[in-house]
Amino acid sequence: MKKNLISIVILALLIVNIVLTAIMMFSVTGASRKTAALVDNIATALNLELEANGNGEDEEVVVPMSDIATYDISEKMTIPLKMEQSAEGAEDEAHYFIASVTLSMNTKDKDYKKYGSAEEMQTRESLIKSEINDVIGQYTVDEARNNQDQIKSEILERIQKMFDSEFIFNVAFSDIMIQ
Repeated sequence: MKKNLISIVILALLIVNIVLTAIMMFSVTGASRKTAALVDNIATALNLELEANGNGEDEEVVVPMSDIATYDISEKMTIPLKMEQSAEGAEDEAHYFIASVTLSMNTKDKDYKKYGSAEEMQTRESLIKSEINDVIGQYTVDEARNNQDQIKSEILERIQKMFDSEFIFNVAFSDIMIQ
C-alpha cells in the first residue's frame, strides 16, 4: 500500500511540475516577444538594421580582384590634425597624421577610361591630396585614431563628388602613424 501511495504522490508532483513548466513557458515566451518588438522599435528609431548585409545605407561595392586597379599617392602624406584645447583653454601640442594613401578603382566602370589612367590621376593628384587634407585635418588626434573608417568614407565621398563618378570605390591607408 505504501508503494502505491508514494507512486500517487510522485505522479501528482509530476503533473504539478508539468503544469508549472507550461505556465512558465507561456509567460517567458510572451515577455521575449515583447522584448524583441521593443528592440525592433529602438533599432528602427536609430535607423539600424538587424540584418547582416543591410544597414540602411548603400551596400558596399563588390568588385572582383581582376577588375581592380590601384593608384598610390606618390609620397607619404603628413597632415596636421586639429588642435585639442584643454580645460584651461590652452591648446595642446601639434599632432600629425602620416600615411600612404591608395585609391582602388573599378576598371569596368564607364569613367575609368576617362579618369583612371596613371597620367590622368597624376594630373589630379594635388586636388585629391587637398580633399584628403581637408577631411583628415578636421579631426583631433583621438578622433583620428578611433574613426579611421569614417575618415576613409568621408574621403571617398569627397573624391567621388570631385570626379562626379564612382569609379574610385575604396580608399586605403598604409604605414599609418599618428603622433
